[in-house]
Amino acid sequence: TFSFSISRSQFSKMPVKYVEATLSTFNDVFDKFQADAPNHKANLILFLADKDPSTSLSWCPDCVRAEPVIYKKVEESGLDVALLKAYVGDRPTWRNPQHPWRLDPRFQLKGVPTLMRWENGAGASRLEDHEAHIESKIHSLLFSSA
Repeated sequence: TFSFSISRSQFSKMPVKYVEATLSTFNDVFDKFQADAPNHKANLILFLADKDPSTSLSWCPDCVRAEPVIYKKVEESGLDVALLKAYVGDRPTWRNPQHPWRLDPRFQLKGVPTLMRWENGAGASRLEDHEAHIESKIHSLLFSSA
């Protein structure tokens, strides 16, 4: 009889490059993210709520629901992806109508989580809070220009 084996590493997925930023570190991290963007097939920004120190969970239930689904879909995509996780702050910071990412014309955030595909120096497409956990929509966002 003939037998063979194939190691999992022969079918390994492309690594996902995760980068994190807060309001105070965002500009520097974002500059590097943009400079590195041409090296990746897909560049995503995930705007999400900070974790509550007392629970180690996000104060935002939609973020808690969406995060694992987003990470799973990104990692399963097989694409070379850079994912910038941008933390909007605690609840009072985010609720402020003058929050910088609400006002920034590049982002114009309305809710968290927001998953944005970043292409050519601009947000090409996005999934907002009520849809950011839907696998088929995440897939479409990932492969919209792949």
